[in-house]
Amino acid sequence: MSIEFAAELRVGTFSYSAEFAAKDEILVLFGHSGAGKSVTLQVIAGLLRPRGGRIVLDGDVAFDAKSGINLPPQARRTGYVVQDLALFPHLTVAQNVAFGIAARAGREERIAELLAKLRIAELADRRPRSLSGGQQQRVALARALARDARILLLDEPFSALDEALRSTLRQELLRLRSDLGLTILFVTHDLREAHLLADRIAVFDGGRILQITDRETVFRRPASRRVAELTGVANIFAGRIAESGGTDLVVAIEGRRFSCARPEGSAVAEGDDVDVAIRAERVNLRRLAAGATEMENTVEAVINEEFAYGATHTLRCEPTHGGPSIEAELASRPYEVLGVATQKRWLLEMPSADLHVMPKERAPGA
Repeated sequence: MSIEFAAELRVGTFSYSAEFAAKDEILVLFGHSGAGKSVTLQVIAGLLRPRGGRIVLDGDVAFDAKSGINLPPQARRTGYVVQDLALFPHLTVAQNVAFGIAARAGREERIAELLAKLRIAELADRRPRSLSGGQQQRVALARALARDARILLLDEPFSALDEALRSTLRQELLRLRSDLGLTILFVTHDLREAHLLADRIAVFDGGRILQITDRETVFRRPASRRVAELTGVANIFAGRIAESGGTDLVVAIEGRRFSCARPEGSAVAEGDDVDVAIRAERVNLRRLAAGATEMENTVEAVINEEFAYGATHTLRCEPTHGGPSIEAELASRPYEVLGVATQKRWLLEMPSADLHVMPKERAPGA
């Protein structure tokens, strides 16, 4: 199952232009509200017509602006699930699923197959209002698959559910993808959900794709400061390259020098202004031994703010001898073992492999 997508359109003052391809994977469309994620699904489903572009679904042209091809939604064989589900309240579960099946031949068998696959066969005769939120989501997914969908389009389908249900349904979605060999486009603004589900992530902002690649690269090596901000990187420092001749770069940040991994495919030179990013969970805490001095890529700092989130602790730290403020994130067990609750002065280590250098973004028109 594959999709080749390129589209341009304008909705009011919103300008959109994006291009990507996906095949046999879960591609997560990530970004803030209004970034263009839902527009992408609506264009693929045939609910919005672009002014330019071309869309190919599993080898069949669904839209081509130049040749005038624009298949109606029912001819595109896409399954589309939105946040509010839009189940028909007066129909049973089985009837809701049947609504997506055009052919009469084999309809009952297809309904039974989908209900079994979504593990809701016992709910066939019930109405949506009698179902839990998770059960309704399963019905919506079954209906979306009923047309023998080639591409599954999911627009924040789990956002209204509690975390336990969301976790269960994410696992179910991964199972479905594996069983059916689907290509899934999944819209979310939830970082944890994106990281769990995605084979690749497309980061949207202002109707454009800023970066599209595998999830680890997006989270640990963002393409720009804006991508880093959108993907929750807590530590983003403005710096200047002081040395570029060695294996690593040396970057000056607020009067301190840090060894940083050389970014792949990016030409940077001594004297260039750059941004340097490191995720809070990649910052290490080391005990301050008596008489110890700072080593390479370490900063002596004091914890001045602390936030507990159950499984993790976020520590906001200020350097004692100059340098950038640093945020660290620690799992609960190491936090307890190290005794962080009673010790506020630490040596913070930012490994060079985790310090990601990005070219400085220029202001528009600069």
